[in-house]
Amino acid sequence: MLFADDTEAALQAAAALVNTDDPDGDQLTDVSALNRFLDEWGWTGSRRGDQRELDDVRALRPRLRRLWQLDEEGVVDEVNALLREAHALPQLARHDGREYHLHATSPETPLVERMVVEAAMAFVDVVRQKQLRRLRVCGAGDCEGVVVDLSKNRSRRYCTVSCSNRVNVAAFRARHR
Repeated sequence: MLFADDTEAALQAAAALVNTDDPDGDQLTDVSALNRFLDEWGWTGSRRGDQRELDDVRALRPRLRRLWQLDEEGVVDEVNALLREAHALPQLARHDGREYHLHATSPETPLVERMVVEAAMAFVDVVRQKQLRRLRVCGAGDCEGVVVDLSKNRSRRYCTVSCSNRVNVAAFRARHR
């Protein structure tokens, strides 16, 4: 394992959130879609379950996307700003059968602030371990999805299997023309 479980989960959840803003259509179209996303990614704590919360989460995506596009100094500046704005206060927590891990907000903190802080804390580990190269934009030329490469050999290039398949099929067809 490259990072702690909670770091890997937070990175993958942040990438999944960024990737819900798909050029083919927004996947967070309503509150029920947001709730499905939150349930799929195991978000705990309070939820308002209203349009404002959905709007706040949707507005977070471009800011998180920037973390995949910045150099190390830029990531550090942005992560520090995110943590400051959310008044993060890291503490050890254990719940839902998971071992101790870091929380930097209380369960009652608004959802979008918890999402910001979890992503920012995960990026803290990425920067400290000098692993920013594991975060990249999808290798498919027509996709803007982001990738968290947790493979041993740093070989993951695509955000989804469908992007990988599409690129491989196109390359196969080009070779056989």
